[in-house]
Amino acid sequence: MYELTKVIKDYHRGREVVHALAGVDLDITDGEWLAIQGPTGHGKSTLLQMLGGLDRPTSGSVVLEGKDLAGLRESEITAIRANAIGFIFQTFNLIPTLSAQENVEAALVPLGVSTADRRAMAASALEGVGLGDRLRHLPSQLSGGQQQRVAIARALVKEPMVLLADEPTGNLDEETRDDLMALLEDLWRELRLTMVIVTHDSAVARRAQRIAVMRAGKLAIKQDTRPAPAA
Repeated sequence: MYELTKVIKDYHRGREVVHALAGVDLDITDGEWLAIQGPTGHGKSTLLQMLGGLDRPTSGSVVLEGKDLAGLRESEITAIRANAIGFIFQTFNLIPTLSAQENVEAALVPLGVSTADRRAMAASALEGVGLGDRLRHLPSQLSGGQQQRVAIARALVKEPMVLLADEPTGNLDEETRDDLMALLEDLWRELRLTMVIVTHDSAVARRAQRIAVMRAGKLAIKQDTRPAPAA
């Protein structure tokens, strides 16, 4: 699925060079669930951006299904993001003037899906996250947990290979967090997703098969509970 080799990302802040990623090597297998933890400002979100093709490394390679995202044209990366990668963010990133159904439909517009099919697929995706009775509600009419469920439906409606989540429970209380993570775990198993979650919350990270820790731009595996490969 993913193979990252010696990934370096430097940012310039005035005369200072910030080493956000300092030579990250990482393999992520198809269908794996990886959680990434670490202090704020140590490269977690930067690494997620590399995995999603939202940014390019200063050097090194980010290979997804045999394609090095670092070397592709922007149009090629855009097509991969539109088709193969779903994103979930802490702040939900819903369009406030659109209904829940319309927010989910928005993920299908770049794919050229017909209006009728978009509506049907969005309604089905919202039903799948328990919001079949909230199709016409605006984000302001939904709770934080419900808004994040809309965001999950939007990320998954296009049936991506990969789901990337940046602090998806950061704005939720513990009970809502647990409900949402139970939903994500069910969807991960049902849809056989490859899932990478950045989180400060150890209760969220413990659900993953592997836990990695980012410190000063370097990645180390802390825990691995994946089944052993068949002999």
